[in-house]
Amino acid sequence: MSDTDGGAGKLAAAIGRHPREFVGILMSTLAIFAIFANALFLQHGPHPAPIFATRAPLAQQTPVVLPRPRAAAPAVAPATVARIQAQIIGDIQRELGHKGFYDGVVDGIWGAKTDAAARDFVQAAGLKINADASESLLRTIVTSNATAQNSRAAAPAPVRKDPIAELIAPTKQVLAVQRALADFGYGQISPTGVYDAETKAAIEKFERDRGLPVTGQISDQLVRELAAMTGRPLD
Repeated sequence: MSDTDGGAGKLAAAIGRHPREFVGILMSTLAIFAIFANALFLQHGPHPAPIFATRAPLAQQTPVVLPRPRAAAPAVAPATVARIQAQIIGDIQRELGHKGFYDGVVDGIWGAKTDAAARDFVQAAGLKINADASESLLRTIVTSNATAQNSRAAAPAPVRKDPIAELIAPTKQVLAVQRALADFGYGQISPTGVYDAETKAAIEKFERDRGLPVTGQISDQLVRELAAMTGRPLD
């Protein structure tokens, strides 16, 4: 007997002794071959877990078009705002001068003299508006018929100096102090420019509230404190 026949005989004997194991090995071998054949030859696309790693195709990126930035609105420079405000104040001074309420320099600065002239106009016109530097006040002055020429012309010129008359005569400083005290609720004061008992009582109340020596007089310290409180100079 040849070696081939002997080997076949041994294989047949082994299969006869272990038929179940032989069938299991045969089925496993067929399953492995079927898997390899399916993966290598029968798949049209890439296998979910391919045997040989393949490079994934690069995804084509769609270009993103960014929105064009909007042009920012030009900011108004502080110097420009100040120049516009000065022009408004200058126009107010000019119009108040035309109507006889203001006789100062047209400088575009809202000082005590301009403030007093604006308040005089508001009072003469019988209006209830704020006497501040604004376009609204300017338009009101231009369209109003109120003037101060008659009242100024009626004021008699002093013939000689009278010390007592000078003490009780209306002054711009007293008028400015009275207006400042009235604006901040220090008594029922009528801005007349004449120092009277109501003005003295209002000054005393202001001095007590501010911790100042109570004198009731219009002093330099009182004028400084009122100017600091109102935020405008007092003549």
